[in-house]
Order: sequence, then structure tokens, then C-alpha cells
Amino acid sequence: MGKKQSTSVSGKAFDLRLLIRVMRYVKPYRAMFWFTTSMVILSALLAPLRPLLIQYTLDDTIIIPNPGMLRTMTIIIVGLLVLEAIVQFLQTYLANWLGQSVIRDLRVDVYERISGFRLKYFDQTPIGTLVTRAISDIETIADIFSQGVLIIIGEILKLIVILIVMFLINWRLTLICVIPIPILLWATNVFKNYIKGAFQDVRSEVSKLNAFVQEHITGMFIVQIFNREKQEMEKFKKINARHRDAHLRTVFANSVFFPIVEILSALSVALLIWWGSMEVLDHKVEYGKLVAFLLYIYMIFRPIRQLADRFNTLQMGMVASERVFKILDRDDHIESSGLNKSPKIEGSIDFKNVWFAYNDEDWVLRDVSFSVKPGQKVAIVGATGAGKTSIINLLSRFYEFNKGSIEIDGTDIRDYDPAYLTRQVGIVLQDVFLFSDTILNNISLNNPDIDKAAVIEASKKVGAHKFIDRLPEGYYFDVKERGGMLSVGQRQLLSFIRAYIYNPAILVLDEATSSVDTESEMMIQSAIDQITKGRTSIIIAHRLATVQHADVIMVMDNGKIIETGNHQELLQADGAYRKLYELQFV
Repeated sequence: MGKKQSTSVSGKAFDLRLLIRVMRYVKPYRAMFWFTTSMVILSALLAPLRPLLIQYTLDDTIIIPNPGMLRTMTIIIVGLLVLEAIVQFLQTYLANWLGQSVIRDLRVDVYERISGFRLKYFDQTPIGTLVTRAISDIETIADIFSQGVLIIIGEILKLIVILIVMFLINWRLTLICVIPIPILLWATNVFKNYIKGAFQDVRSEVSKLNAFVQEHITGMFIVQIFNREKQEMEKFKKINARHRDAHLRTVFANSVFFPIVEILSALSVALLIWWGSMEVLDHKVEYGKLVAFLLYIYMIFRPIRQLADRFNTLQMGMVASERVFKILDRDDHIESSGLNKSPKIEGSIDFKNVWFAYNDEDWVLRDVSFSVKPGQKVAIVGATGAGKTSIINLLSRFYEFNKGSIEIDGTDIRDYDPAYLTRQVGIVLQDVFLFSDTILNNISLNNPDIDKAAVIEASKKVGAHKFIDRLPEGYYFDVKERGGMLSVGQRQLLSFIRAYIYNPAILVLDEATSSVDTESEMMIQSAIDQITKGRTSIIIAHRLATVQHADVIMVMDNGKIIETGNHQELLQADGAYRKLYELQFV
């Protein structure tokens, strides 16, 4: 198949375009957003009140004794602390509620988008990468609300309000206190630029780690069969080490930056004590103001320090957003303006000069033409890679053909409604996929229109009811992941029931007996005879015993149909089919 999808992103610390796109998901929650914003603003306005009240309490109720007023001020300060706690609670809870609501809606959009991609996309993209996009990347976007934009706005507003209050109280002390701030702003900018690349590397390595683990756990059977545990472990160690190193770069940046903040904060306090003490001794500044300014210094440096944290969070959110929106913006759907929903499809199929390639012009099908009449049973045989499965992929519109036309009942398949067409073409694959769920739900696929009675009736028709009924919980037996509690033949029979109960007009069986034993093959052959009765059927098989009774057999080689006829006609033609027959039976 093609090359794997690139996972690179720009990793901007602040991308207004991306932020606007994320904020569109806030629209259904506008009232909650503005209420949360008002709590952020209120929190910023309340911040400088406490030092002011403490200043007044020291100067006017302690240094100048006033016990009655001291009790009153104590109550006011405690009340203010309670109010700040309530505002902080509302701000934190509502910001997180908003973030979770947004990512719930965003995750639905991403999953819906992924589920509509054509199969070529999944051929090129590791499943672990998609899991990262749909789960952890979207979770990171929630932090834009809970710890990012709103908190950044609040901290900046708090910083501005505190500085204004400080200048109004004593502009000279304020200038002394802010001497280290330019150095801090420079250090913050350096830190922000360094951490940007580190966070981008972290997200990239997380994606690679998820992809590797998911792929190797799924394929552990192959790893163990070929005794590749040590080699694959070495690969895992390298990927894990890169993931660790990316995280350590962020740890290094934090380990350097935050001590710098503490040093500059201590420097500001030292300058204040040096200058402020002289002002107090000269009776130019009251004790209360000096204490208030000490509190204001911590209030200034804390927001600046938190701003660095918040920018980190925002930066990770921007990286994650860009990755997620790459999924949403990807145009990997098969184009279709078809609206045709015929009341009933009879089942005639016409391939007319069809050419198809998975990549560029590496043709898998070359000028393929054939016709299938309604109710006819057609078999396609040939060597691996001849193009048999590709015909099915095109008929079901899993892939788009390059040239020619494909018609069902005389109508181009592109003119059919895609969902309607999918319901009319039932497929039973060689590799049966079962979900970790009950047999009943795996057959009905949780369709509320299909009840247990219908499933049992279909199971009896296919010949699978007896084995299901013997299971510990019958139709409520949990087959576990990928149907691991059932044999290959049993899983295959369940796939036949699933196809039968949805009653498609056209049924496709792709190598449905290639992986089962002789006894299971006999059961499956009986099931095939039952479910193909009265409907157009296309059977792809390596075992010619499966297709000898087909109305028409097509032999494919190198993307072309080289022989057509029934079993006896093809044997008498003494061509490719006869050679295949002699290889298997003579």
C-alpha cells in the first residue's frame, strides 16, 4: 500500500485560527462559557482586596489599637476568603465542565469522520495513531478550557489589576518591586520557545508508542510463532526511550525555569525589604503598606509563573488541536451525490471496462468486464493477487475505481445512496471480525429492529442454532475480543447468520471456507447453499469444491478475466481452470 500518513504539525504556541475552530464547539454552551468568564474576572478583581484589608487592619486596628474594628476586619477578611473559595470552585468546576462538554462533541465528530473514511486511509494509517487522535489528543484539548485560555485571561487580568492597585498605593515601592520582572519576562519567552518543540515531540512519540503497542498486541500470535519477542522488544525499548527523552526535555525546561522564577521573586522581596524598611524608618511608608506589598509581590510572581504553565497547556492543546483537525479536514471519503433508493434491487451486476489501482497506475484490475443476472450464483477463482477481492471492494464502494463503470440493475453505483447500497450488498469475509460482546449482539449488531426470535430463526436456517444453544449462556454467551472463545468455523457461521438476517439483495462470500477444517467446511457449504438461495451471489474461493455448482465461474489472472463458463465447460476448455482443478484433485 501507500506511505504512512505524516503526523507532523506546526506546534504553534498560540494559533488563533485553531483556537477559533475549537471555540466553535462552545456555541451550544455559550451561557455557561460567559458565566465561567465572569467568575474568572471576579476572581481577578477580588485578588488585590485581601492585602488592602490586611494593610488597613495592621495600620488602623493593631498599630493604632482598635479591638472592635479588629474583630470586624477579621470577619470581613474571613468572609472574603470564603467568597474567593466559592468563586474559585465555580471557576474550576465550570471550566472543566465546559472542556469535557466540548471534547465530547468533538470526539463524536472525529469518530464519525473516521468511520466514513474509505479503506485506503486505514491501509496507510496505523490504528494506534487514530486511537491517539480520538482519545488522548482530544483529552488534551479539554485543558484549553480548564487550564488554558480562560485561566490565562484571568491571570493576566489579575496581574494588571494588582499592578494598578500597587501604583495607586505607592508608585516608588512598585517600581522597586518590578525591577526583576523584565528578566522574568525574557526567561519566560525563552522557556516558551524551548518547550514548544519538546511538547511537539512528546505528542509525536506518544502516537508512535500507541501505534506500536496496539499493532504488536494484536499481532502477538505472529511474534511468538516466529520467535521474534527479543527483536520486537528491542524496537519497543527504542521507541519507549525516545518517548522518555521527549518528556525529559520538558522536565529539564521546567527544572531550569521555575528556580529562576523563585530567585527573581526572592530578589524582588529583598529589594522591597531594603527600600521599604528605609521608607518605614523615615516614616514615609506605613508598616501595613510594606506587608501588603510583600503579599502583592507573591501575587505578581505567582500569575507570571502560572502563565508559563498555562502557555505550556495551551501549547499542548494547540498541537493536539492541529492533529485532530487534520483528521476532520481530511478528504478521504468516496465522493457520492447518489440519492437513488430503489424500492427493491433485483441484483443484476455489470462491470464495464473497469480499471483500478490502489496506488497511482499500479493496476490491480485491467479492463474487467462481466455481467451477473439477478439470482445468479457466480464464482471468481484465481491465484492470490489476481484481483478477486478488489472486485468486491469496488462493488461495495470501499474503494473508487479509476476507469470504466459499475452498474447494479442498470444504475451506476455512484448514483445510489451510499448507506442504501451498503445495506443491499452483504459480505462474508475470510477473516471474521467479532466484537467483545454476546453472540446475539454480534449477529444483530445491536440493531433494535432485529429481535432474538429473528436471530434464532436465522441461526436455524444457517444450521448454527445447535452449537449456539450448547454454549453456557446460549445467545448471551460473550465471545470475548475478536471472538476468541469460538473456533474459526463457529465464527464463520456467525458471519453467515449476520449476513442472512440483514437480507441483502447481493451476497458476497470472500474465501469463506479457506481457513476451516473439512467437517466445518461441510457445515459452511450447507450454510452457503441456504443463504445464497434466491439472491445474486458472488463467491470468491481457492477451493474449487466450493464453487463447482456455481452458475458461472470466472478465472482471473493478473487483474484480467481470462476464462468464463460453468464447471464442466471450463474443464473441457483445458485452460487455466483445468490446471487449478488438477492441482487440487488429481
